[in-house]
This record gives sequence, structure tokens and C-alpha cells, in this order.
Amino acid sequence: MRDFNLLVSTMRGFENAVCTEMRFLLGEIGDKEPVVNRTGVSGLIAAKTALNPLDAIKRLRIILEERPYEFRYALRIIPVESVVRTEKEEIQETVAELSPKIDENETFRITVEKRFTTLHSRELIEVVAASIKRKVDLNNPDKIVLIEIVGGLTGLSVIEPCDIISVQKEKIL
Repeated sequence: MRDFNLLVSTMRGFENAVCTEMRFLLGEIGDKEPVVNRTGVSGLIAAKTALNPLDAIKRLRIILEERPYEFRYALRIIPVESVVRTEKEEIQETVAELSPKIDENETFRITVEKRFTTLHSRELIEVVAASIKRKVDLNNPDKIVLIEIVGGLTGLSVIEPCDIISVQKEKIL
């Protein structure tokens, strides 16, 4: 899948089950024809919803709070705002376009999750951070610049920490 706006992690071997689960859950929140596929990375699937990915996260969280038993296979659900080729320059340019979402008085952290790439996290962080003129806070940032590399494609987002659903943690709450 070359165009996705959600990444969902699951336990290895449960990719088909989480695909079915996500099709159902996305249908429950109003997307009648979501596209959900395996990524080729064990334990990771990609989804394309017609909904805004951040709105989808909010709606999925409501289901998780009201009916946690509907989430049997999904472990984490991550919104993706933009997908680019896995090249430093493209990643940097796109993050620069997304970075106005970080207000002047807000802090940020860059998180890189790599799968099937030879790019180095430190190198990416240095290149991306140079284009963001805001204060860094690694422990309690207002925003996260998320770089999700899946082989030749990279999903990018500038989000708040609460925009990622961690199913197991939230079921306990």
C-alpha cells in the first residue's frame, strides 16, 4: 500500500486478524470502505481511511473506552498525516511543511521508528530538527514529530502524545 494514514501494530502472526478487526472498527466510526493491508513487516499493518486520521483516532478511542472487548488484536494505532519516499530530503521537506503545527511556545520531540531501512535515526533527527525552530523536550513534549519508516515509504505526523492509541495501556485505565 503506497498511501496510508494509519499504522497498526499487532503481535506477530496476527496480521490477518488485525486487518479484519480494523476494517470492522473503521466501519463502526463511519468509513464504509477502508483499505487495510499487511505491510510486509511482521506485526504491522497499514490502513487508508476516508476519515481524517486524527478524527479516526478520537472516534476509535471512544469505542475503546465504551467497548474495550472490540480491540482484540490491535496493540497501537498511529495516525499518519503524510507519506513520502524514504529519502532524507523528502522527509525533511515534508516535516518542514508540517512543523507550523508546533506553536512558538510549544516543545517537541522527534521519534523515529525504522523498519527495513539503512537510514540512521541520529542522522534523520539532526536533519529534521534543524528545520524546526522550537524548544526540544524529550520527556514531556507538547508535540511529537513522528517518522515511521516502513521500507521505501515513510509516514510522517506532527501530533500530540495523546494522538497515539496504546490499546493495552488504555484498557487498564
